[in-house]
Amino acid sequence: MAKIELLGIEKTFKDETVIRNLNLTIRDGSFTVLVGPSGCGKSTTLRMIAGLEKQTAGEIRIGGTCVNDVPPGKRNVAMVFQNYALYPTMTVRGNIEFGLKNRGMPGKERQSLVHDISEIVGLAPYLDKKPQQLSGGQRQRVALARAMVKQPQVFILDEPLSNLDAKLRNQMRTELIQLHKRLGTTFVYVTHDQVEAMSMGDEIVVMDKGVIQQADIPSKLYHDPANLFTAQFIGTPAMNIIDIRDAYGLELENGEGVSYVGFRPEQALIGKSIEGFRLEGEIVTRESLGAENVYQIRSRCCTFFAKTYLEPLLTEASATVVVPYEQLYFFGPNGERRRGVRALAKRLATAGGV
Repeated sequence: MAKIELLGIEKTFKDETVIRNLNLTIRDGSFTVLVGPSGCGKSTTLRMIAGLEKQTAGEIRIGGTCVNDVPPGKRNVAMVFQNYALYPTMTVRGNIEFGLKNRGMPGKERQSLVHDISEIVGLAPYLDKKPQQLSGGQRQRVALARAMVKQPQVFILDEPLSNLDAKLRNQMRTELIQLHKRLGTTFVYVTHDQVEAMSMGDEIVVMDKGVIQQADIPSKLYHDPANLFTAQFIGTPAMNIIDIRDAYGLELENGEGVSYVGFRPEQALIGKSIEGFRLEGEIVTRESLGAENVYQIRSRCCTFFAKTYLEPLLTEASATVVVPYEQLYFFGPNGERRRGVRALAKRLATAGGV
């Protein structure tokens, strides 16, 4: 196991800077997920940790040791790729033990380790099969087993489940979580899927345009976003955001510094007679997802989503929604979170914009 420290990391390709002054500490033994849209720099960050990319500036430490000039093979890091990268002419056993042979591990010790790892990932019955005889999930297990036999300090996984179908992806998520608990090793996982990130990571790093937007535990990211980007990236459907200036024509020059108000879909209570921020509008779409229903509602100021649980699907053409004042989020003109401005909600309620 090992703590990873990224200190002032920058990465430039030709004239384009894709990572800017990145500072991040990944705890020893954590399951840390880097998440963000395509092109945000998460995979580049992962590759710099593994040594497959050289940072333009800054320092990378693994287990307290600077690895800036340490080649990938000597960083004690194992990487699992999106495309499995298996040798098609070798059996499962051959793929798993290939690296051990190169390291000169004795045959008996090698066979024992391959057997133990194969049992852990459920590959014991398939050791003599070729990769093309396996399903996608089984191939991914081979890639994991090949990484595990190296007994590394750090596991790095770059979108390893993206080639699997939805059912198998869910199954593999559970297996990876259980594997992490069993090994207790530092896992660094990259994905663009925020649902995958929220369900797997004990710490999540949200990135955009090469900059960390927020690094926190999943519940904190969801309930206490630091900025507009995190608020809208985390959550399905995303947080509803209303541009106060466009929707209400309010000129907030009194030091409040608020440009946007937001609320989560499940915080929009339909047809409730309570105090709060009220919106009325036409129900545009209805989605029944079993235990929950999702509505898209078009009001005079905006279009937003509302979510209900364990209730019959509404058939009405319109709805009145109330968001309790304490469930509102406020953001400044640059997307930064604004706290302590609850009184603004009541001003909005009387601004005639509902």
